[in-house]
Amino acid sequence: MLHQKTIDDLLTIHEIYMEPDVPAYERGQEILAKYPDARRIEVDSHWKIPELFGFEGSVDDWLWNKKNVLILGTKKGLTCRANTRSSHWVAPSQSNGCTMSCSYCYVPRRKGYANPISIFVNIEQIMKYLRGHAGRQGIKTEPDAIDPEYWVYEIGENGDCSADAAICDNVKNLIDLYKDLPNAKLTFATKLVNREMLSYDPQRKTRIRFSLMPHQMSKLVDVRTTPISERIAVMNEFREAGYEVNVSFAPVIYYEGWFDDWYALFDEMNDVLDEATKAQLSTEIIFLTHNDRLHEVNMGWHPKAEEVLWKPDIQQVKYSQTGQKNVRYKNNIKREIVSELVNAVKEQLPYCQIRYAF
Repeated sequence: MLHQKTIDDLLTIHEIYMEPDVPAYERGQEILAKYPDARRIEVDSHWKIPELFGFEGSVDDWLWNKKNVLILGTKKGLTCRANTRSSHWVAPSQSNGCTMSCSYCYVPRRKGYANPISIFVNIEQIMKYLRGHAGRQGIKTEPDAIDPEYWVYEIGENGDCSADAAICDNVKNLIDLYKDLPNAKLTFATKLVNREMLSYDPQRKTRIRFSLMPHQMSKLVDVRTTPISERIAVMNEFREAGYEVNVSFAPVIYYEGWFDDWYALFDEMNDVLDEATKAQLSTEIIFLTHNDRLHEVNMGWHPKAEEVLWKPDIQQVKYSQTGQKNVRYKNNIKREIVSELVNAVKEQLPYCQIRYAF
């Protein structure tokens, strides 16, 4: 699988599925004007597009849909969900889906098949809700593992904000919002380098987490993403541009030679990152969780990846809260490999705080 290096490689919008009220919003008007030649298809709901969503969709069109289809709608339910790991709260989405196509991604489990980017055009309503929510939290008085000073809001749970930012200003608007909130900051993980975001001036109120894994594994499973070395190479620039720069070692995939590959990645980080970036670096370590239905889908478009993702001899079933049949490494194996990687991070990257590992 080839890696895509620019947003122009990733997105060439030919079709826009849109809810009827999209043109009533300024953001909707802006996006439609940006893609004047795209065919517009009106739909009742951004969730209910049979030819795109649900496991009756077409595996054959997976990558075409990722590159050429955009969905526009409004975010209906504005709520924050409490979180306890990389953020205190998961914010209401400004988007859903992704133009990239990582073969382990959990979002297709929920929504089905290609799941191209859906942008929510009612960004003003989302921002008003978030401003009110942060105001109700008051000042954060005690430091914790998530942040020593601020309430942290995750804005990219169901997509990649770096890609969303190439379509419209939703992400820029949110970054600007959190600059003005005295008690809160935002965070998102990314696998794409969008250099336009270096101009956003986030004033240390945005924590960007670059997802990293060993190069060869990334080439296999991180389909249509920025190569790992390019993600590492830009981290100093993002820190200089005013971001808090973190990393996310995720998902960690267990295979023959995995440990040596992680050591090589850590050596590269030591060589490339400057002292100021190292001094503020934290990470989360998340081992692979896979899914039986996603495995079946992947066998239709990227079976090579399943040779490392689907390993029944070393995996066990864990049912999700929604009843889906997920698999993860067996307890005895996982305890050992989590411990090995945590110790390696402490040894090779002593400056990097481990926020959590599981």
